[in-house]
Order: sequence, then structure tokens, then C-alpha cells
Amino acid sequence: MSRTVYCQFLKKDADGLDFQLYPGDLGKRIFDNISKEAWALWQKKQTMLINEKKLNMMNAEHRSFLEQQMAAFLFEGQDVEIEGYVPPKGE
Repeated sequence: MSRTVYCQFLKKDADGLDFQLYPGDLGKRIFDNISKEAWALWQKKQTMLINEKKLNMMNAEHRSFLEQQMAAFLFEGQDVEIEGYVPPKGE
């Protein structure tokens, strides 16, 4: 049985995550307040960030940067900005 959360990103009730995907307090906040749909949107943005900025997840500074971007995207409504990226028409 799926759980429903009020998704702070989508501003509506939606299917919640099945389990906590990220550690710590931020992970708990995401589990309690972010839907599967919003998490999937973040995963696409995260992949773009990692690839375009050539982030190394073994580097603590890069992980910290990615975590800041994640919190800003999911909870503050800030879109991920990648210099020079132009989304395809229709997105």
C-alpha cells in the first residue's frame, strides 16, 4: 500500500517515497515531504548536474554542492542552472 504525502515541491497530495532514500535530517525531511514524482524530477536534474559539471561523488565538496542544489530545488523552488544548457523545445 502506498503512502500519501503533501508534496512541498508539487504543492499537492501525491504518492510518497517507499523508504528514506537520503541519510540524515535532510533525508527524513525529503521522505516526509517529497513525492515520488518530485524525487524523479530531482534525479533527472541531479544527473544533469553531475554530468555537465563533472562532479565526483568521492569529493566531499562536490557532494555538499549537490546536496545544497537538491534542497534548493525540492524545498525552495529554485531550478538547477547549468551554464550554456538550453532545454529542448517542449520541456
